[in-house]
Amino acid sequence: MSRIFITGDTHCDYDWEKINTTNFPEQKNLTKDDYVIIAGDFGGIWGLDKTDRYIIKTYEKRSFTTLFVDGNHENHDALDQYPVEIWNGGKIHRISDTVIHLMRGQVFEIGGKTIFTMGGAQSSDKIYRKEGISWWAREMPSDDEYDEAVKNLGAHGFKVNYVVTHCAPEDYAYSAGFDDVARRANRLTAFFSSLITEHDIAYDGWYFGHYHRDKDFEKLHCLYHRIVEIT
Repeated sequence: MSRIFITGDTHCDYDWEKINTTNFPEQKNLTKDDYVIIAGDFGGIWGLDKTDRYIIKTYEKRSFTTLFVDGNHENHDALDQYPVEIWNGGKIHRISDTVIHLMRGQVFEIGGKTIFTMGGAQSSDKIYRKEGISWWAREMPSDDEYDEAVKNLGAHGFKVNYVVTHCAPEDYAYSAGFDDVARRANRLTAFFSSLITEHDIAYDGWYFGHYHRDKDFEKLHCLYHRIVEIT
């Protein structure tokens, strides 16, 4: 049976020390049939060809397969240029043989578990960034992606084993004590809240990154430095 781990933002190579062999020794016993999911801000596709190649090549050398949902700090235009494939029941962008972008609004069957993915987030720092160079409007989902999320979850009776997103449902982001309103109330966080309040989504665990801290809220978990295994 495949093993599945989840962690928070890696930001290209700025915050990926958490997955080196010292901090993540479990990988010594993993194979490419095992998975590490990055909950957004992967940052390995940025349009900087030399850096991108280095990042992807390094992940390819890891013993595990790397999966990621997109965050707000991604080059979404570059991601959208990859062909769409169906993999384990959902849509992906295959970045390389064992580096895979799990697209928005999908439900995957991975390691015997159903996993709903919905990347994206609203940047709190976009006033300091330049559109098309360090910030992309596609950081937030489109109407079609919201609709596809509801359709795919509905096909599973709004019941999955795990949810992996980049940002949190609105109420949980507020209760986390994050001071930056731009990181809290927006259409996507409200959508996640509606999955709970209107659709009564059932899940064993919900994992997200974005907020640069490690904090637990019963079945919801904010990840940054931690790597957790789901079973």
